[in-house]
Amino acid sequence: MSGTVVIGSQFGDEGKGKITDFLAEAADIVVRYQGGNNAGHTIVINEKTFKLNNLPSGVIQGKKVMIAAGVVLDPRNLEKEINAFEQEIDMIIDPRTHIIMPWHCVLDSAMEEASKNSIGTTKRGIGPCYADKALRKGIRFEDLINENRLKEKINEIFPEKNRALELVYSTPMNMTAEEIFNQYNELGKKFSKYLGDVSFEISNALDDGEKVLFEGAQGTFLDNDFGTYPFVTSSHPISGGVATGAGISINRIEKIIGVIKAYTTRVGEGPFPTELQGNMAELIRKQGNEYGTTTGRPRRVGLLDLPMMRTSVRFNGFTEWALTKLDVLRKIPLSIATSYKIGNKKIQFFPYSSDSLEKAEIEYKDFKPFDFEPENIVSYDDFPKEVKNYLEFIEKETKVPIKIISFGPDRKDTVLK
Repeated sequence: MSGTVVIGSQFGDEGKGKITDFLAEAADIVVRYQGGNNAGHTIVINEKTFKLNNLPSGVIQGKKVMIAAGVVLDPRNLEKEINAFEQEIDMIIDPRTHIIMPWHCVLDSAMEEASKNSIGTTKRGIGPCYADKALRKGIRFEDLINENRLKEKINEIFPEKNRALELVYSTPMNMTAEEIFNQYNELGKKFSKYLGDVSFEISNALDDGEKVLFEGAQGTFLDNDFGTYPFVTSSHPISGGVATGAGISINRIEKIIGVIKAYTTRVGEGPFPTELQGNMAELIRKQGNEYGTTTGRPRRVGLLDLPMMRTSVRFNGFTEWALTKLDVLRKIPLSIATSYKIGNKKIQFFPYSSDSLEKAEIEYKDFKPFDFEPENIVSYDDFPKEVKNYLEFIEKETKVPIKIISFGPDRKDTVLK
C-alpha cells in the first residue's frame, strides 16, 4: 500500500501540476479526486508546454489515470484535451462522476453577472453542477454513456432549467433539448470505453502494492467548508476530500505533500491579507508568469503568509512540503508574514472570519535578497546561504520539512532535499 496525495496549500496555482508530473514517474496510477475544468495545470517538459484541465497530470508520463466520483466533468472540454494527445490514454472514469451540462455554464455566467458581489468564477458551470449533485438532480457519467437514460434525464431537467433561466435571468438556453442530447450522446459513445469503478480499482491497486498518486484542482483556502467563504470553490481540495472524492479510506494514505509557492497568488475575488500592489506586484507577476491556465486572468500577488500555512498544515496533515517558483524571487527584497494582530490580540493562524481578516494587521520578518543561476543548481547544497535561510525559516515555523524544491518551469528544474 502506498497512497500519496498532492495538495495545494494556498489559494491554488501553487504548481501542483508540475509536482504531480515530477512524482508520477515513480507512480503506477494518478487519480484526480475533485474539481472541474475551472482549474488548470501547466507542465513544461524540455520547453514544451502542456495545459490540462480535466486530465490528471500523470498522462504526460504515460501513466494510467483515473477521474474519480468527486470530479465534475465537462465532456466537451475532455474531448479537446484527449484530441491534443497523439498517444492513446489509459484512463478510467468513475460512473458516479457528475457531468457538466450546457445549462450549468449558462446559469454560472448569468448568476455571476447578476450578482452585486461577484465571486469571480470562471463561468465553466462548476458550481451549478455541484449544486445539482447536492440537489440530486445531476447527470452522471453512467447516464452519459446510456442513450436511453441520457435522453430521459435531459427531457426531465432541461425544461426546468430553461424556464428558470428565462424567468430569473432573462437568459434562455440557445440550444434545444434535442441538440444537447445529440451532442452529449455522441460524446457518451466516444467515452464509454473509459467506464470503470475508480474506488474499486484504487483499492485493488493498493492491495497489490502499487503506488497511487492523488491530485486535486484548487488550493486549501478555496475549500467549500474551510476556505475564505463565499470566495471558494464548490468542492473539497483539502486532504480529507481525497477519501470522499475517490472512495477510499483515509488510512490508505501514506504521504500528504503540500505544494507551497515561495510567495502567494490568488485568482478572483476574496480576502488576501498579504496582497501587494504597484511595481512589486507587477514584477513578481511578470517574472512568475502569473496568469490563469484556464482563463488567462492576471493573478493577484502577495507575500508568503505563515499563518495561512500553519492553518493549512492543520487542515491537511502535511508530511512534507514541495516548494515551487523559488527562482521568481531572485534579487527581490523579501518579507514573510509571521503573525496577525487583531485589536490587542496576536494570532499565529488564519482567522476563520472574513471580518477578522479585514481588521488584521500583518507582522512581517524581512530577509536578505538572494540570487542564483538555475542552471547551476544540481542539489540543495548548491543554493546560497540566503536561500537556505529562507527555506529553513519556513520549515521551522510550519514544523513541516521541505523535501522538494522547484526553481523553474521545466521538470528538470527540481531538486530533492
